[in-house]
Amino acid sequence: MPPVSVLPLERYVVFFGAERMREVSVRLAELRSRLAGRAVWNVSSTLAGGGVAEMVRSLLAYARGSGVDTRWVVIQGPQEFFHVTKRLHNAIHGSPGDGSPLDGDALRVYQSVADASCDELCPMVRPNDVVIIHDPQPAAMIPRLLQCGAHVVWRCHIGGDVVNAETDQGWSFLEPFLRVASAYVFSRAAYVPAQLDASRVTIITPSIDPFSAKNQPLGDETVRAILVRAGIATGPVDAGLPLFTREDGTPGRVDRYAEVLRHGSPPTLDTPLVVQVSRWDRLKDPIGVMDGFVRIEAEAAHGARLLLVGPTASAAADDPEDGKVYGEVVKAWRTLPDEARSRVDVVAVPTVDTDENAAIINAIQRHAAIIVQKSTHEGFGLTVSEAMWKARPVIASAVGGIRDQVEDGVQGLLLRDPRDLDAFGAAVERLLGDPALAERMGQAGRARVLERYLGIDALLRYGALIEKLDARRAAAA
Repeated sequence: MPPVSVLPLERYVVFFGAERMREVSVRLAELRSRLAGRAVWNVSSTLAGGGVAEMVRSLLAYARGSGVDTRWVVIQGPQEFFHVTKRLHNAIHGSPGDGSPLDGDALRVYQSVADASCDELCPMVRPNDVVIIHDPQPAAMIPRLLQCGAHVVWRCHIGGDVVNAETDQGWSFLEPFLRVASAYVFSRAAYVPAQLDASRVTIITPSIDPFSAKNQPLGDETVRAILVRAGIATGPVDAGLPLFTREDGTPGRVDRYAEVLRHGSPPTLDTPLVVQVSRWDRLKDPIGVMDGFVRIEAEAAHGARLLLVGPTASAAADDPEDGKVYGEVVKAWRTLPDEARSRVDVVAVPTVDTDENAAIINAIQRHAAIIVQKSTHEGFGLTVSEAMWKARPVIASAVGGIRDQVEDGVQGLLLRDPRDLDAFGAAVERLLGDPALAERMGQAGRARVLERYLGIDALLRYGALIEKLDARRAAAA
């Protein structure tokens, strides 16, 4: 089990004020009393490398800081298991992925990892504990965990805008395990499949932690120092040091270099940066971002450089395709003409130190002129919330949860068709050429995240769900 930090929820008073935080404290005291002697388990498939891991780490730390016994379990499995779960991930988004079958052999691999994981976890789970299973990877554990007498909640962070043969196949594979769950949590109502009982669904939107290394405030001098130290940009850093605060409150320093693929010199600190931060995933369309950007004439781009930013390949244990997709991006970059290649950097941020990785991403996002999320499919798109929190204007596809976050023309510009590279290029040109508009959109984005996407509301909603499950069990008894 990964260690879970203890963080004080009271620090949110700077955003919500004393009165609101008193109300929150009362609700959490009630939840603490209700859960006395019980544990809230969270089961996921990766410790780092994506938004789910970041959210789990943050929410559990604040729950533990409020006196709730929260625990985190990360399942492990062979490569063939994560091949099956990546295929499921793509299917639920309506995509065939590699086209491999979700057949009896896939089911046997999938079930075997769940059985082995339950063999370890079930002896520790007690009646009336709460187990939250995150996403498809550990979903087959649900039936056995229910036999322990726990409430078992399936939390789905993904989903798609389309219903087709692929989505039907994905949900049909999962439905036998999901149908018995005590409750379901989705990010959007539109993602709830017809195969599940809608009366057991709760909607909880994803959230960010404004105090994490990924989102904490960084001064301009610190941002510049981190970018130079990581080898992402070049220029004088004055008196700035590449420092940040770790999750546990101790000081941290950026020491590692990013792996940067570039043609020519690094961008200077004065170079406008257009940035997409994401996993190396075809659904994030990094090659499309590259192709759309290099279509912009250099003069119209105002000297901007595109940064495609992701983790070092194979950093996410549950994503067996990331190394392959990174290789595809590199191959596409190498085929660009020299002038175009000189305007695109491919950046792999080191993941050895999770907080250091987050601090580098934070600095890149804060320094960006524009942040892009040109996904073809997207469950929610937490990088959009991260960008808006840093008051950066966003250009993003009008897909999935991105549409909930961004009002077109207010916090950023939405692309009706993610594949329309000319429209993407025109949006980039518009914001690079109108700094005042970009500034207004950035400020509007930060206000929207403050209103909707910080973690307190998610904690309270989970608390309300646990109360509902307890009441249902009591009524049945």
